[in-house]
Amino acid sequence: MNGPDPYAPHRGTSDHHVNRYGLQLTYRVRPNRLDGVATLDVVLDADVDVLELDLVHLKATRVTVDGAPVRFGHAGGRLTVRLGRLAVRGTALRVEVVYGGRPRPWIGPWGDVGWEELTEGSLVAGQPDGAPTWFPCNDTPAHKATFEITVTTDAGYTVAANGPLLDVSRKASTRTWRFGPTAPMCTYLATVVVGRFDDLDVGRRSGLSGLLDAVRHPVAQTALAHASQRDAVRHDLARHAETMSAFESMFGPYPFAEGYRLVVTEDDLEIPLEAQGLSIFGANHLDGDGTWDRLVAHELAHQWFGNSVSVARWQDIWLNEGFACYAEWLWSEAAGRESADAHARHHHARLGALPQDLVLADPGPDLMFDDRLYKRGALTLHALRLTLGDDGFFAFLRRWTSTHRFGSVTTADLRGTLREGGADVDRLLDAWLLDAPLPELPVAPTS
Repeated sequence: MNGPDPYAPHRGTSDHHVNRYGLQLTYRVRPNRLDGVATLDVVLDADVDVLELDLVHLKATRVTVDGAPVRFGHAGGRLTVRLGRLAVRGTALRVEVVYGGRPRPWIGPWGDVGWEELTEGSLVAGQPDGAPTWFPCNDTPAHKATFEITVTTDAGYTVAANGPLLDVSRKASTRTWRFGPTAPMCTYLATVVVGRFDDLDVGRRSGLSGLLDAVRHPVAQTALAHASQRDAVRHDLARHAETMSAFESMFGPYPFAEGYRLVVTEDDLEIPLEAQGLSIFGANHLDGDGTWDRLVAHELAHQWFGNSVSVARWQDIWLNEGFACYAEWLWSEAAGRESADAHARHHHARLGALPQDLVLADPGPDLMFDDRLYKRGALTLHALRLTLGDDGFFAFLRRWTSTHRFGSVTTADLRGTLREGGADVDRLLDAWLLDAPLPELPVAPTS
């Protein structure tokens, strides 16, 4: 199984792509037991007699192709489906996999990722290679698919997942939550969160004031949090609707019709987690003191940069993280706090004192989550802003998000979008993206 992405050769294949995942899941919280039926609409990109998928820790018990049972093997996190014939490129197949087990994280090059148990429930942290810990997939950022996710779990628990919530059906001891279909998304952005949550509006008041807020901020913004966290979450998200409005003015319309949901676990988490249409925060990130406001802005920005406009290969991850980091500085500026330029000058000085061995456009798998990549990516965008001026820079951002909405991109696409807007910045980008030494920031806008 040859992975198309050299940063994660243990995942994915270029032999096929998946257009749709239909996931029917049953999850029992106490024993941490997951049983699923995954239906994949597959299109072949090569002539093959074997179809390979990623599935880690869980056990496949039955596989059908176009309704007929087929032989399969499962070892080393790879599910090998034997088609029994040579199927030619372009063939469409419907593959159904019945599977189950006790899900747990995959321990790989980037630590523990994937399905994770909580004190009361579970979550999925899929980036970059954790998706196969809960469903069979072609786990590569190179392809996007739509998802329909149905989760049955114990009564008393709430489920959050990607896509619009269609309905909740109730039985005596279980609840079934049905989501989807999503906009096209990468496998690592798929998630399920199970917990004891209350549902809160974000940034909207009650009564007539709340109706006016809905007019001013039409994107639905909600939070899921435990009852004991309500006050802290409401306090820290009091300006979230302002953040959304500021980002829409800078980046273009919020991309997902179902709105945006913030899920706050009872457990502390090391870092917040991005997913398409929602973000997951630990109790320590929404503490009632606004300590991590920048991370709230960062995760929201990923809905444009990383989720709607996604990298086609991990090499270009700065297009996700550099943009989201710069959005932190833009929100600081819009909120009347420190300017983006002040943030940039501070971090430029700090990076200048650190090792100069990171090439932003190809950092290598060991450095793809290095904090220097986040900050240097943000500094690259600030250098563009200083060079293009505010009008040119924000026009470029809106053109980037609209042209590539729901698509996959590389750094070459960014250069192309800038050229289409009439910007001649190749020399500047060469220094920031291709050279390891940190360039100087421009002093002032040229227009």
